[in-house]
Amino acid sequence: MPIRRLPPETVNRIAAGEVVERPASAIKELVENALDAGATRIEIQADGGGLSRILIADNGHGMAPDQLALCVERHATSKLEPDDAGDVDLLRIHTLGFRGEALPSIGSVARLTITSRPREGGDAHQITVEGGDQKAVAPAGFPGPHGARVEVRDLFYATPARLKFMKSERSEAMAISEEIKRQAMAHEGVAFTLDLDGKTTLRLPAEHPGDHGRLKRLAALLGRDFEANALLIDQERDGVRLSGYAGLPTYSRGNAAHQYLFVNGRPVKDRLLQGALRGAYADFLARDRHPAAVLFLDIDPLYVDVNVHPAKAEVRFRDPALVRGLIVGALRHALAAAGHRASTTVAADALSGFRAHEGVAAPAWSPSAPSAQGWSGWQQWAAPASQAAQILPGLNDRSARVETLDTISDFVPTPRTPYPTPHAPPSELDLPLGAARAQLHGTYIVAQTRDGLVVVDQHAAHERLVYERMKTQMAEGSVTRQALLAPEVVELDPAEAERVAARADELAELGLIVEAFGAGAVLVRETPALLGDTDVQGLIRDIADDLAEHGAALSLKERMAEVCGTMACHGSVRAGRVLSAPEMNALLRQMEATPHSGQCNHGRPTYVELKLGDLEKLFGRR
Repeated sequence: MPIRRLPPETVNRIAAGEVVERPASAIKELVENALDAGATRIEIQADGGGLSRILIADNGHGMAPDQLALCVERHATSKLEPDDAGDVDLLRIHTLGFRGEALPSIGSVARLTITSRPREGGDAHQITVEGGDQKAVAPAGFPGPHGARVEVRDLFYATPARLKFMKSERSEAMAISEEIKRQAMAHEGVAFTLDLDGKTTLRLPAEHPGDHGRLKRLAALLGRDFEANALLIDQERDGVRLSGYAGLPTYSRGNAAHQYLFVNGRPVKDRLLQGALRGAYADFLARDRHPAAVLFLDIDPLYVDVNVHPAKAEVRFRDPALVRGLIVGALRHALAAAGHRASTTVAADALSGFRAHEGVAAPAWSPSAPSAQGWSGWQQWAAPASQAAQILPGLNDRSARVETLDTISDFVPTPRTPYPTPHAPPSELDLPLGAARAQLHGTYIVAQTRDGLVVVDQHAAHERLVYERMKTQMAEGSVTRQALLAPEVVELDPAEAERVAARADELAELGLIVEAFGAGAVLVRETPALLGDTDVQGLIRDIADDLAEHGAALSLKERMAEVCGTMACHGSVRAGRVLSAPEMNALLRQMEATPHSGQCNHGRPTYVELKLGDLEKLFGRR
């Protein structure tokens, strides 16, 4: 068959399929153009999921009439300048757009109208493109002093087959909303307004640039809970800076929807982020839980390639190991600095489980009528055991006793003090986790703070303490290894075998001794003693998969972490064990001094803190 040149309009429609995948893709390109134009206010309107009509209005620097005619030509752009030799450097990209494909691609499959007035002054002009047919530039009205208005009608009308692959209007509208949220996260100094089918769904005022303004913008988009449970990230390594916010482990999600990465202000989707987050939170979350994070990477354009795909949603780093190490290190540093802090949603969830008691009037308090089963101290005023058992069966099955008779004798009720108010030294009450008051059901420690109470799961808390101690010991010395009776050969794909062999030194630090064994195999001589009798073949293959996908041997680290976690679980204080007052207070003090003690190894909270105001709300006092 002879080779033919395709007509220009067909070429444009083929290219449009890569740039304009759906209405949200078109809006992304148009919003990025507005940001590159220096806009501080962007208004977006979309009807019918963006298929019927799209309007983007901004107050950027605008375009002159001669520029309007050029902007709809393919690969015509103002964002790349040739050097003295006429060459254009694609490695020094400082703008969001640069390919010059968005406007001509949209114009080839829709009815496109661009109206603009330049900042330098002059009248506004307009150009129209319908299905690739370009009209002449003509004068037009414009509501603002400068900027641009881009209107897209009947998207994909010129390619009817493409419309069959569109999702419902609701789905397309949700994709548009998500795209605007991403752009708004990256540019807190720009005001955004989004109208869907005539209804304003998003109105974000411009925030002051910086961490405080960024957090306010993220709170408006991700919710106040994210603001209350976010950790500030700000680290730099070898000229690469990572900033943003990451959620506490106890503020985890059921999916990865709340994970965002921005590279030089550009929202990107990269497996590097998922792998780095998984590695950083490996010790804190179960496999089915995902952290929330919004991370901003500032890197020299020479070290990142954004010209990977026309949609510009993918990037390629020159040194991905550096970027991944920076993300993991910064996140772990922030998590360690958070200490024993747990998310505020834990207390909210606990409060939601309380129900006010109704129907039966409570008897008046008396020394022979304890207020609740299992609380220590009350038994000091209780009636004889036989009589108390009739009043409240099971009273004598006390979990633990904290206050002795001598320490509480001064608080026996009198006409002036109708209720006992046992207290601890001020130094203990002022500590973050307070002073131990009681143990309930042999499992939960109740502590009093200056302005509330804390309930601790003794098993989960001690499990975390033991686990952190084991990790410290592993970090301070080499991991104990065990030699295999016969070295085991693991056959892999040649590329996989090469990747595993190249990381032999890193694996050796974790107790796994491997070496290359021919073109498509590795030889395993020693394994970590912690793993015991392990499946060597499966372990090496998992490591090879992790190296291919994430650039790190997460499988081995996770297996060792899992073994440490299991050992910590079996070596920790079990539920049902009665603790003395010194033991309970010692546990609280260790939690305050140990990083990550706010959650167990699986991301569940180790304690719940209720403020006095929360308790007063439960009883209708406020």
